[in-house]
Amino acid sequence: MLYLSRKIGESVIINDDIEITVVQVRGKSIKLGFTFPADVSVLRREIYERIQEENRAAAEAGSDIVDALLPETKTP
Repeated sequence: MLYLSRKIGESVIINDDIEITVVQVRGKSIKLGFTFPADVSVLRREIYERIQEENRAAAEAGSDIVDALLPETKTP
């Protein structure tokens, strides 16, 4: 993991097309601004993890439905 110190108004550039700027520091909270191409997805970690869990649950439920509809063919 890379650690950087930045002040308000300073930025970090990633892959020539993603810019992260420190916008505000207030107590223990830091506000960041992101500039990135429209085809790039940026999610907060807790949202990303929730989506991953919901996808896993949907995949498991999907295999249960297939097993119920086609009992002679069990999915792995």
